Amino acid sequence: MALNPVSVSAGHDDSAGLFGPDSITWRLHSDPILLVGGIRALLLQALHPLALAGVAQHSGFKEDPWGRLGRTAEFVGTLTYGPRSEAVKAAARVRGAHRGLVGVEPESGTPYRVDDPALLLWVHCCEVDSFLSTARRAGAGLTEADADRYLGEQVLAAELVGIHRADVPVDRADLESYFTDIAPMLRNTDEAQRALRFLLAPPMPSWVRVLTPARPAWGGLAALSFALLPGWARRMYRLPGLITTDAAATAGVRALRTSLQHLPVRLREGPALRAARERLAG
Repeated sequence: MALNPVSVSAGHDDSAGLFGPDSITWRLHSDPILLVGGIRALLLQALHPLALAGVAQHSGFKEDPWGRLGRTAEFVGTLTYGPRSEAVKAAARVRGAHRGLVGVEPESGTPYRVDDPALLLWVHCCEVDSFLSTARRAGAGLTEADADRYLGEQVLAAELVGIHRADVPVDRADLESYFTDIAPMLRNTDEAQRALRFLLAPPMPSWVRVLTPARPAWGGLAALSFALLPGWARRMYRLPGLITTDAAATAGVRALRTSLQHLPVRLREGPALRAARERLAG
């Protein structure tokens, strides 16, 4: 999708970024519980065979999972908090990296394009749904109006990565309808099962596994993220040992957020947010 740079920059303060400090996006994306939402998004995204094939065949996620997660977090941080011009450039780099990448989903033999707007829309909807639902269940204090405003703000982020604006859900009702409509396309493939196992127990250097609590800590976060999936997604994965009640999952994520709120600010806030505050203060 060709984007007109003027449409995302004219008449706006570049230093305030795409959304600005008064946006719901700034408020939601600064919450430390977003890590759980991010894992939930990956688990949800893996249920679309074509989107998952693109990740498995082109992303290098399995070879360098931590690097890929770090680059994804950096991209979200730039879109959220970076100067408007930097956000537009970062999105253009992502579109360029996707351009021309094609493949075939192995179980169905269906061809796909990584830059297919429909696949990009699936990734976007999984992300915003996961960020929003996780934060609300964790007690972030977002009202229904805040939730709709957040989804409306994120239309611009979706458009920048190559999704047609008219197709992007603008509120909770639109998002619910989207997941209902796409349900027939979702499957628990062998690759989805591999992705699930990978996310629950990703590779770590031996010294990290032995000398740090990283393995059990990640396992707890991943299990909680799985429990926060919508019921239909948990049932698709067919892992009854990981399924808990919605009430227990909500209690767990609320307790985790309360603990994270007691961390020092330098650990709770990412570098992109700190840079944005310094930029606007200056």
